[in-house]
Amino acid sequence: MEEIATSVLGRKGLRLGRIEVRLAQDEAEMRAAQELRYRVFYEEMGARPSGEMAERKIDYDSLDQYCDHLIVIDHHAPAPNEAIIGTYRLIRREAARRHGGFYSNAEYDISRLAAWPGEILEVGRSCVSPGFRNRPTMQLLWRGIADYIAAYGVEILFGCASLPGTDPRALAAPLTYLYHHHLAAPSLRPVALPHRYVDMRLMDPASITAEQGLKHLRLLNDLPPLLKGYLRLGGFVGDGAVVDEQFNTTDVCVLVKTDLIAERYSRHYDLKSNDGLP
Repeated sequence: MEEIATSVLGRKGLRLGRIEVRLAQDEAEMRAAQELRYRVFYEEMGARPSGEMAERKIDYDSLDQYCDHLIVIDHHAPAPNEAIIGTYRLIRREAARRHGGFYSNAEYDISRLAAWPGEILEVGRSCVSPGFRNRPTMQLLWRGIADYIAAYGVEILFGCASLPGTDPRALAAPLTYLYHHHLAAPSLRPVALPHRYVDMRLMDPASITAEQGLKHLRLLNDLPPLLKGYLRLGGFVGDGAVVDEQFNTTDVCVLVKTDLIAERYSRHYDLKSNDGLP
């Protein structure tokens, strides 16, 4: 395994074998991240692009120019336009202020989070190329996020995490489970905006195991990998789900206090091996 550099903030990032994570450093790298997002969200997962997005083959919005873009680079890629194989969008408080708000503001009342006196970080638009959806890539992405958190003194990580599909009734078991077992404390709890609020209490919580034979561990394992990762790092969810027709998903707002990440990261995302790299 190659040496790991000291920070994702520099031109040389954190490297594990053939893949490296760092911040995008110019418009071309941000554009490549947007192209990857388009391929994953729209071409693979069935999101609905605008006419301009479809023509340009990129996923974008007005926040992109204000935030940082964490990218994963494959140094053995057969072509330059295939080199960026993972990305995560990072929005600190100052970037949101310059933009006029966080992405989550369109779905949730996050005023309790915004009132937190320390630095907060919204994460989103996470995706990885199909051939790299493995443990080493996720290790490196989370290592990059942890490095970014440490560099900026981030105390709370949050964002909208997605479950596939736009029919909350089909997601009754996971939504009910999340509400009853991972609901955030009232002092920080995001709440879905009234006109978008979907009650997550869609089943009798006692019936999840009795009717479907799902124990809590099984339910956790059946959640989307990204959402499962947040919960394993000590994460909580807000009150209310939100249907996102554009992205063909049902969202929940997730938050993690970063003082929990350092301890749990060492267990779940320790960079000791490059096993599984394609």
